[in-house]
Amino acid sequence: MFQTVKIDQADKAEFYRELAQQLTGLLHGERDVIANAANTSALIFEMMPELNWAGFYFLKSKEELVLGPFQGRTACVRIAVGRGVCGTAVAKGQSILVEDVHAFPGHIACDAASRSELVVPLRHDGAILGVIDLDSPVASRFDADDQAGIEALADIFVKASY
Repeated sequence: MFQTVKIDQADKAEFYRELAQQLTGLLHGERDVIANAANTSALIFEMMPELNWAGFYFLKSKEELVLGPFQGRTACVRIAVGRGVCGTAVAKGQSILVEDVHAFPGHIACDAASRSELVVPLRHDGAILGVIDLDSPVASRFDADDQAGIEALADIFVKASY
């Protein structure tokens, strides 16, 4: 049985190295994408401070993302590619870090308490499959270290699930 181990957050690079090790262990031997997304979002939500939402949106067509497993309050179910932070990340094919969601044109407010957001695309064989989406009630919660760390976790998730 897998057990999480609390990680010291004083050094972000080390925090993400240890979180990546835990995620690798958690997903080891499991290939089901839904099970892996559920456990990945739960681990991120449990281990990262100051989050109010952590989860997945999966690309179901060229035009639309659909809600996947998550932790937090209820969420928007469908997001058009090109809309909001998640849809924009898919359209641009890159991670997007938003310090203040209220200043992001077209932000979709699923939870009015959210102030900052980090969205990382999930890639497999060059194709975008969806995104990992993190929201925080704290403005400027995420930085480049968080982005790099979550991008590494996204890679671990994809390798385990596809």
